[in-house]
Amino acid sequence: MAETPPASPKPAAVRRGDVAHGAGMAALARLGALIEVIAQPIYTWLFGIATYGLYIVLWSAVNMAEKIVDLSLTQALQRIVPVEGEEAAHGAVKFALLVTVIPASLIAAAVTLFSADIAQWVSASPEDAAQLPQMIALFAWALPLWTFVEIATSAARARRAFGPEIRLRIFWEQCARLVFAIGFFFAGFASSGLLFAHLLSLALVAILSLRLLGRYYDLGLMLRVPVPKPLRANVLISGFALSPSAIARRILNDLPPIILNVMLPGTQGATAAGLFGIARKVASVPLIVRQAFLYVLAPLSSAQAALDRKDIAPLYAFSSRLSAALVLPLGGLLILLASDILSLFGPGVDAALMALVILTAGRMGEAIVGPATPIVEMIGHRLLPLVNSLIGIAIWTALALLFAPERGAAGMAIAVSIGAVAIALAAVVELKISDDLQPFDLPFLRGLFAGVIGVALLALAGSVLEPLGAPVRAVGLILLFAPLCWVTLRLGLDLDDRAALGSFAKRARLV
Repeated sequence: MAETPPASPKPAAVRRGDVAHGAGMAALARLGALIEVIAQPIYTWLFGIATYGLYIVLWSAVNMAEKIVDLSLTQALQRIVPVEGEEAAHGAVKFALLVTVIPASLIAAAVTLFSADIAQWVSASPEDAAQLPQMIALFAWALPLWTFVEIATSAARARRAFGPEIRLRIFWEQCARLVFAIGFFFAGFASSGLLFAHLLSLALVAILSLRLLGRYYDLGLMLRVPVPKPLRANVLISGFALSPSAIARRILNDLPPIILNVMLPGTQGATAAGLFGIARKVASVPLIVRQAFLYVLAPLSSAQAALDRKDIAPLYAFSSRLSAALVLPLGGLLILLASDILSLFGPGVDAALMALVILTAGRMGEAIVGPATPIVEMIGHRLLPLVNSLIGIAIWTALALLFAPERGAAGMAIAVSIGAVAIALAAVVELKISDDLQPFDLPFLRGLFAGVIGVALLALAGSVLEPLGAPVRAVGLILLFAPLCWVTLRLGLDLDDRAALGSFAKRARLV
């Protein structure tokens, strides 16, 4: 029996505690990205930077294709399911699965058929180039698997079910992939082992996503329920309107390594893509906090807008304050440990240092600006995400042409970071104009100041520990990070904000 919530004409009011709890669960789910960062050095040591770079290029291409194929129905479900009745909610999810997974399967079949032609455009080492068409044909089937996972998990998230993704994203997706990769390596699969591991982990996650879907929806009802024309139109229009911003974020994240791979020949192109991919993966750690609020505020702001749009303001401001207080110390820690982290990936990876620092600073800037983007996507005019996307892509293109030819990966990192921050800033301006919503008040400055103090204290500790050697300095900074975050939360948030953190605040003695 599916665990479906009772039908309700209007959603319940959303409190800061709902945002904090949901963000905490989503952050735990996004820790899969942290495990992925930890796993990357293992992949580079086992398979080499060039093969890892080829894997990054193929997975980036799948991510790009998925974001186009899914028509942003992942976000559209966050907008529609919370405010619709049960039949309409089930119909929306059913329609989203049909119009995304079927085209994704057809594209995978086409790529398999023309894999030899596609391989001519991909740079790879001589060892990988020999079997590149077969690798492309195999990995193409990651597209329908990933598309199904994205739609199914977003449908569960639309039910405010943020916690169940934890097992999928941490254990089954990332941990299983690591186990498979190690197994394939020792079984003698040199180049294709990493691709096989990725496909098997996605297959497992797809099976578990189907079970997750059945937990929050009645699968029998989903098969039987009709999808009337107005509902189909609503789903598609909402998705089409949100697609540009989603595609823009994916372009800024996944297109740079593809471009680097195409620009440079053979092993050089694969290695460049691998270096940028390593910097991107490590710099994504501060994004855990930002994406937690992106995931949570999409369905919650849609639900709150059905009651009173003005009550979104405290949720928005609370998220911005908490994000600033946490992300600045986290980003500062990554920058201070950047060279130590890259040393884990093997020789030659230190060339990614400047790109890593720049990308991390950009992620910090996005988080400080706040989670305005999902709020605009859920309650704003449908054209606004398109405007924001065009702004970000235009800035990224101009800066990439200006900096990338001379500065390589570092120049591309500058373009990506500024373009991403520009998209977030545009959403902030739009919310201010349309609903007079903005988070930059005195309490926000308090959180920002606490975060800045946290970074300064980390830098000071790093300087003091420097004479003791890199290992001692790195361990010392890591040990100092948790108590420092306690200080930034204690000083950067007022009593009501800390109380909204619920049981965590009590256990940590923040209240």
